[in-house]
Amino acid sequence: MLIIGIAGGTGCGKTTVVNQIINQLPDEEVGVISQDSYYNDLSHLSYEERSKINFDHPRAIDFDLLASHLDSLRNGEVIDQPVYSFSKHNRTKDILRTHPRKVMIIEGILIMTNPKIRDMFDIKIYVHADSDERLIRRLRRDINERGRDLNEVLNRYQTTLKPMHNQFIEPTKEYADIIIPNNKFNTVAIDIVRTIINEKLN
Repeated sequence: MLIIGIAGGTGCGKTTVVNQIINQLPDEEVGVISQDSYYNDLSHLSYEERSKINFDHPRAIDFDLLASHLDSLRNGEVIDQPVYSFSKHNRTKDILRTHPRKVMIIEGILIMTNPKIRDMFDIKIYVHADSDERLIRRLRRDINERGRDLNEVLNRYQTTLKPMHNQFIEPTKEYADIIIPNNKFNTVAIDIVRTIINEKLN
């Protein structure tokens, strides 16, 4: 199994890059796991308490469960991924049954902050985008898809997202095997990644 980690700041376009990579690969051979599924279970807290948590800090992620699941997949075992609700700031009671594939792509802003997880990646990719561009994308997504209001998103960006990005996420760029600029010039980098994957599959 080939495990690929794709990191980068919020709104940098990781999902776009993931889709570009898997676009020309057989569906049955590639699986994707989002870090967002592995936010800690906060059922013991009230909604008000959960809404105050810094979800952009590595402590917000259940890396032990993610590592355990990656080990299981490598051993050919099926896992039950948690399902996370952004509107409730908590896991739901649903699960996502995930089968091992020849290639597993793990994407998320914090996945390369954890040494154990980082060491499990055969290829480490960092997606880079300008901070203004990331803020614009974050605004659109949180307002349109997650039901947040403008002031809430801007306040969270200034007080949490930006400082957490500078402290934890941007420094993980140094671990990347490949840095992909998320713009019209990224086609060569995408092609290189796709070539490496195809070589592994064949």
